[in-house]
Amino acid sequence: MNRRRLISRVPLLLFYSCTVLISYSPALISAAVVTLDSIEIFKTHEWVPTKPKVYFQCKGEGGIILPDVKNKHELYSFRGEESWQPLTELPDTKCKRCGLYEEDAIRANYVFDEWELCPSDFTRSDGKYIHGRENEFNATFLCKECVAQAKASSSSSSSDKDNSANAKQEDSSKMLPWPLIVVISCASLILFTGGLVAGCKWWQRRKRMQQQAQFLKLFEDADDIEDELGIGPLSHTV
Repeated sequence: MNRRRLISRVPLLLFYSCTVLISYSPALISAAVVTLDSIEIFKTHEWVPTKPKVYFQCKGEGGIILPDVKNKHELYSFRGEESWQPLTELPDTKCKRCGLYEEDAIRANYVFDEWELCPSDFTRSDGKYIHGRENEFNATFLCKECVAQAKASSSSSSSDKDNSANAKQEDSSKMLPWPLIVVISCASLILFTGGLVAGCKWWQRRKRMQQQAQFLKLFEDADDIEDELGIGPLSHTV
């Protein structure tokens, strides 16, 4: 009885396992974590004399408030382990529309800058990318996974280029040099012309032989007719 219950529960376990895998499959996709390494703002835009609330936000995501960024012309450095880190995640080679903003209690939030944040921006060996806007801010972002992805994509593209170059070299090596092609073409033309001339001569000789045979047969037929009529040269000897 217990064995039958166990067997009947196996399909249910498989179903639940597949459901869990499907639900968590987006999380299994490789993503590169982006953190804020340092930032410096050069001005604030709040009319009320209070400390500004600066935040980072990507399109379709929630805003990440930078609680320590309060003063102008002060460089703030971070370790990437803060409670509000990371800023966002970049899946594979896909870019995100992100920006740096300041909350405003009276007007619409001020936009320091908005730009496309891409994994390809992190070209330095240390995984850092500097972005700024004149008289507004300078910020350094960190994404070590982006560097690894860029190296992998560049190595794959270089291998593809090498394979295509090797294929072209193999194709070119298989091709005959043009002087040899010219010699082969001339020899083929000479052989074709010689064969055509020989064929014409053979056909003319055969036609001549057929005409001679027809002419001799005509004379033989005439002699037979004369013999039958008794007017031939042998009729007087009988």
